[in-house]
Amino acid sequence: MRSHRPYIVAAAVGLASLAALAIALVAGGAVREKVIIGLGDAGTLTRWGLPVSRLVMDLGGMLTVGVLLGAAVLLPSAKGILDPQAVRYLRGASWVAAVWAAGAAATLLFTVSDILGEPVATVAGGSQLSSYVGQLPQGTALMFVVLLAAVIALLARTASTPGSAAGLLVVALIALLPPPLTGHSAASPNHELAISGLAMHVTALAPWVGGLMLLAWHAAHRGDHLGVAAGRFSRMALWCFVAVGVSGAANAVSRLPDPAELFTSDYGRLILTKVVLFTVLGLIGWQHRERTLPAVMAHNPKGYPRPPVSRKPWPFVRLAAGEIVLMAATMGVAVALARTAPPVAVVDEDPVTGLLGFPMPPPLTIGRLCTMWRPDLFFAVLVAVLGGLYAAGLIRLRRRGDRWPAGRTVSWFAGLVTIVAVTMTGIATYSPVLFSAHMVQHMVLSMLTPIFLVLGAPVTLALRALKPAVIRGDRGPREWLTIILHSRALKFFGHPATATIIFMGSTYTLYFSQLFGYLMRAHVGHLVMLVHFMASGTLFFWVLIGVDPTPRKLPYIAKMLLLFVTMPFHAFFGIALMNLGRPLAAGWYTALHRPWGASVLHDQQTGGAIAWAFGEIPTFIVLIAMVFQWFFEDQRLTRRLERHADRADAVNADNELSDYNAYLASLDKRSEASD
Repeated sequence: MRSHRPYIVAAAVGLASLAALAIALVAGGAVREKVIIGLGDAGTLTRWGLPVSRLVMDLGGMLTVGVLLGAAVLLPSAKGILDPQAVRYLRGASWVAAVWAAGAAATLLFTVSDILGEPVATVAGGSQLSSYVGQLPQGTALMFVVLLAAVIALLARTASTPGSAAGLLVVALIALLPPPLTGHSAASPNHELAISGLAMHVTALAPWVGGLMLLAWHAAHRGDHLGVAAGRFSRMALWCFVAVGVSGAANAVSRLPDPAELFTSDYGRLILTKVVLFTVLGLIGWQHRERTLPAVMAHNPKGYPRPPVSRKPWPFVRLAAGEIVLMAATMGVAVALARTAPPVAVVDEDPVTGLLGFPMPPPLTIGRLCTMWRPDLFFAVLVAVLGGLYAAGLIRLRRRGDRWPAGRTVSWFAGLVTIVAVTMTGIATYSPVLFSAHMVQHMVLSMLTPIFLVLGAPVTLALRALKPAVIRGDRGPREWLTIILHSRALKFFGHPATATIIFMGSTYTLYFSQLFGYLMRAHVGHLVMLVHFMASGTLFFWVLIGVDPTPRKLPYIAKMLLLFVTMPFHAFFGIALMNLGRPLAAGWYTALHRPWGASVLHDQQTGGAIAWAFGEIPTFIVLIAMVFQWFFEDQRLTRRLERHADRADAVNADNELSDYNAYLASLDKRSEASD
């Protein structure tokens, strides 16, 4: 009977998710739509088939993430080789990813049927499907999922190393994002908060749900290393729980600006149902950490090449199975929520608010730049995580009695302050409206923030603060960081030529092509630009003045030459913008109909002047940093040579003394012989 328990639990999960989906669909009114005469009706099959296929797609994606997470991270490896059980899970991920791809393909078909109001059979046999995929974002997003899931299904059949499993895990997490980001979030009044919150929600929920499913399956089959895997998952699950709660609250605020709508609308009542289920999941997770996890860990002592299998895993399995069933029910409610229309705002929304997610700001002044704060969830979480991790590393070093240069700490947090200054203040409010404000964001994030961040030496701090894995050959956070530093990809991107081409070439490619106008149309595109600015700048200045180890160390003369060769390109870029006779992203700025300030072309010329003048500031800071680094390195080299010379002198003195003593001994022997 026990051998069938995992399959019974799997069946219970499927039934719970389907039952919750059906109840929520009926309660939310998604399947009680009235057929209006004269409008097409997709039929009952589409009304039920679309949410069911969406549920299969979501469950398949999360389970794929969970299986890959177990193979790459939760189960220990030995000397860069996956555990045999991890290899079997990697092969299983291939089949799960195939189900994920099939669910996404079915969702695509039913979505076209629902939008066109035609039965599935008619859509499948016509040309509407290909037109939908190519013209609408939702279709492109679903096709993207199908392709990536198919790639995972194919590559997981042959992958056998922790690195390949981790790469597939990253691909799976990326494939989860497109569908939710093109749903209700993109049309939400506050779509900045909705999009960032939903992206965070999905990427935190998938490892939590999928990882627990894999862990329960592993425990039910009495797999090896259960205590190790459960301990690693527990630490990760706590942060996932916090992230899911924060992002869920952000989504609720973006959809329901009036708290009363939680009780007066079907959409709000479904959100309350999710809140209740989420709270119960938190209580069950606490039970795991306090009771079942210590019992499991007791059977897996440290130094675990092949630890004993727990003889009593079933209390853990039962509690995990109950939690998984509750998670499945929550996912069913979430899918029904996606099919339920949120309350319509009673105020008239102007076209500008529909484009920006907020009304047109008043005319620009210095005071409004400082007071019109517009917090962005993505960058708020990014700054909090980066600052928290750095502070945790400092605390660990201090408790150990190690010292860390205060200048590095000041530099790191100064870099975080610059991120806040251009992504959450009035500059962020005006950046979608004014090209000049956008250029300030670009210059700061690509040429000022990275300088402070790389001088903070975060990788060196992590290598000193993180503890090695319990046994040699396993991969903990420190080992993964070391592997990344020595990877071929980082050697390629960290090459001075590659970093310089990315830093300079991407700027010209972005602004002097149609890409800039395309990315400005959506908040996701704007986020992609800002993250790229910061990443490309960090890569370039890491090569120039980075304290952390780099794949290729340049002499300081070469670094200065590279700096003086690169910086004029920014000046040329600014001059090109000032002399450009046509506005960039004209469709976007024209659609905003900004009623104040200079014309679009004149504001663009102002942005070019900012780009031209701003290059002097980072150049001056980098030169100062290089001079000090060069001076201190010469000092260290001088002290090293002096120590070497002192040791050589001491050795020579010892040799001379030995020679003199030998000479005296020879004289004594001669005198004795003459006597």
